[in-house]
Amino acid sequence: MTGEASGIVPSKQDLREVTAFAAACAEAVLEVFEGDQPDDLRPRDPIDAAWEFARGGERGKALRDRAWAALTAAKSADTAAAREAARAAMAAAGAAYLHPLAKATQVKHILGAGAYAARAAELVADDDRSVGAGHLEQTLHRATSVVVDVLKRFPAPPSGGGRVGELIRMLDADLRSLTLAE
Repeated sequence: MTGEASGIVPSKQDLREVTAFAAACAEAVLEVFEGDQPDDLRPRDPIDAAWEFARGGERGKALRDRAWAALTAAKSADTAAAREAARAAMAAAGAAYLHPLAKATQVKHILGAGAYAARAAELVADDDRSVGAGHLEQTLHRATSVVVDVLKRFPAPPSGGGRVGELIRMLDADLRSLTLAE
């Protein structure tokens, strides 16, 4: 693993920015899950925890546990859209755990919440891919220059992953082409 982290090591502030971006992406579709499972807070909790970390809190077991709980909530949802919204919440909390490895799979920590959210939006619209594309356009506006800079330190995402993988690659290409000023 020697040399793998060269130029990739994100600072704590980088992680906070990436996590805030992911939390905003997941929050945009939280109502999809809550409409399906109104009494289940498992997806809301990791989004709240992600915001807490982004605003200066610490990473810890509670953040990880909430992410896992959202994944469990996804399995209990009645609709595919609600499952994807819960996965977006899980990914928001997981963004805080971006690893300094020069591996394409790490890009999912940065863009997973946005891709799952876009997929949830598509499914709400009867699998309308143009809705997903529109959702990705909104996601681009949530990205700060720090998020784009961190993303550009990693290799492009791998192939595969179904529609969510495709959305990750679309979002990745769009963000890498941006030139943002702080």
